[in-house]
Amino acid sequence: MSGHFTLLAKDGATEARRGRLKTLHGEIETPIFMPVGTQGTVKGLTPAQVEEIGAQVILGNTYHLNLRPGSELIREAGGLHSFMGWKGPILTDSGGFQAFSLAKLSTLTDEGVAFQSHLDGAKVFLGPREVMGIQANLGSDIAMVIDECPPWPCEEAACERAVERTTRWARVCREIASDSGFLDTGHHVFAIAQGSSYERLRRRSAEELAALDFPGYAVGGVSVGEPEPEMLEQVAATTPFLPEDKPRYTMGLGTPPQMLKMIGLGVDMFDCVLPSRVARNGAFFTPGGMLSIRNARFAKDLSPLVDGLDNYACRNFTRAYLRHLIMAKEMLGCTLLTMHNLHFYLDLMAQARARLEEGDFASWSAAWIERYESGEGE
Repeated sequence: MSGHFTLLAKDGATEARRGRLKTLHGEIETPIFMPVGTQGTVKGLTPAQVEEIGAQVILGNTYHLNLRPGSELIREAGGLHSFMGWKGPILTDSGGFQAFSLAKLSTLTDEGVAFQSHLDGAKVFLGPREVMGIQANLGSDIAMVIDECPPWPCEEAACERAVERTTRWARVCREIASDSGFLDTGHHVFAIAQGSSYERLRRRSAEELAALDFPGYAVGGVSVGEPEPEMLEQVAATTPFLPEDKPRYTMGLGTPPQMLKMIGLGVDMFDCVLPSRVARNGAFFTPGGMLSIRNARFAKDLSPLVDGLDNYACRNFTRAYLRHLIMAKEMLGCTLLTMHNLHFYLDLMAQARARLEEGDFASWSAAWIERYESGEGE
């Protein structure tokens, strides 16, 4: 497992890092944002379009893909890469988060999570063995362990039990991945640190998982309802205790400023449904914040969404045209806004990597965040 992640540069004023992660389907330059493809597709875009905007790795979801169409079918089709026509790396979430998001349909025990399918009510069980088996069927480049994501707020005693269960499950996932040869064939397994807002438990979780020597680590249980300052505190309480020579992934967030702040805390990888989800509602990102294309002031605006941003939407279409598409409920409008928003995120990560290489990430990041939050960069 050693040698799969290389640190190329470190910021002198923050904990930000520039790295490179080797996977079976290609190298990933970090910091990186991963477009979400829960159901085996990045909503609204073809794989060729996802590649064109610079995506290096995308996300799939164990729970959803196992329910429909089923991991056995995907294995027979040659794995998720072949099934969905994506040639690059794929990270798959374990389904542990669904125990949180579908709490009314799930029951946790020490063995795993019993679900009532949100599709047809069928009984589904995900434990360490099931999760690792499904992800082996999918052929994931990076497979996540199953974990218990406590809600926010959470009492300390309940959170401690979640941390203990998360470590126990991680250990079993690690053993299964090793015994099955999954790790030996170049696949990676990432552990997930929990601990909610308790600094002591964050450190305990990170240290216990670090001792198990996973190829990578995630900070879980953030962006589950807590205020942003507390979210950043949770990340800051976790990353110092994760191995420096392994990639660090904060799951399920965030806004552009949040990602830059977390890069400064030593995070390398991100995923979030926000850019694609808001695109379907007519919102788009600019250096001066997020705007709604539905606004009447864009009706005759013949400028691109963001001047100079090199994606198909910005090169070829005006705000006026995109507003027309959204107001007319044409599918192309959602596709073009999704393409733009995901490229905006990916381009921001490319800028961050460049600034880390140049050595001025801290000052650049602070100025970028100030511009975005002040609305001056529209």
